[in-house]
Amino acid sequence: MTRYHDEEWGTPVHGDAELFERLMLEAFQAGLSWSTILNKRESFFKAFRGWKPKVVAGFGPDDRERLMADPGIVRNGAKIDAAITNARVALDLIAEFGSLDAYFKTIVPPAQPVPPRTWPGDLPDTTPVAEALSADLRRRGMRFVGPTVVYAFMQSVGLVDDHLPNCFRYRGQRA
Repeated sequence: MTRYHDEEWGTPVHGDAELFERLMLEAFQAGLSWSTILNKRESFFKAFRGWKPKVVAGFGPDDRERLMADPGIVRNGAKIDAAITNARVALDLIAEFGSLDAYFKTIVPPAQPVPPRTWPGDLPDTTPVAEALSADLRRRGMRFVGPTVVYAFMQSVGLVDDHLPNCFRYRGQRA
């Protein structure tokens, strides 16, 4: 957890496969602990063939069966099906906007300074921007992308900076 925080969490991510991976890991985390997902991250990466949306979008029944039998990942059929469906939606977004990064920037405004939060409990579970992004993703057909999942994704990929002022990674709170 410390290494993930110190080296990844909140660092801007721009590549399609990387953004899709982070969104899907957050979706798989729903109802589970983040440490469970981090401990299975390498297995997820292998099982989902590097999280390349084009590859995952092409998964069929044999791939689903393979994933459901893989003890290295979370074997939740609804979440596996959602990841495949979400990859197809991601491809549509890439076709429409040029990249997932470009799409997210159409909904998530440039970061604006907000008063610093001093305790982890001060951090919101979601925001109006996360709610808007979640609603748009769901309207387009994605699943397991509720506002809390989407806000955690936004934190993960640096669309919002929720490092606290006493953290060495703090850049000045952004919303």
